[in-house]
Amino acid sequence: MVSFIVRLKFAPEDRVEMAETLRQLAEASRTEPGCISYIPFTLEDDPDTVLIFEQYRDDQALEAHRASSHFERHAIGGLYQRMRERSVENLRTVA
Repeated sequence: MVSFIVRLKFAPEDRVEMAETLRQLAEASRTEPGCISYIPFTLEDDPDTVLIFEQYRDDQALEAHRASSHFERHAIGGLYQRMRERSVENLRTVA
């Protein structure tokens, strides 16, 4: 299983548009056969910072996600165009 958190920072004036873009991206991503979990969050004390918790069956499922038309449209063509910062934290299970 492939698990990670993507952290994105946006300008306050982009908050409403980015929330809608994230809603659409999450909805489409969750229909992918290899997607186990796709959950966007905002930080309680910083609503301009978004965390997306993602889990995929394997590396091929992640690659299929990144090659999808909805990723191209909503992530690359939407979120990535407005983000101020981006980082990825790869996760490993403890047990």
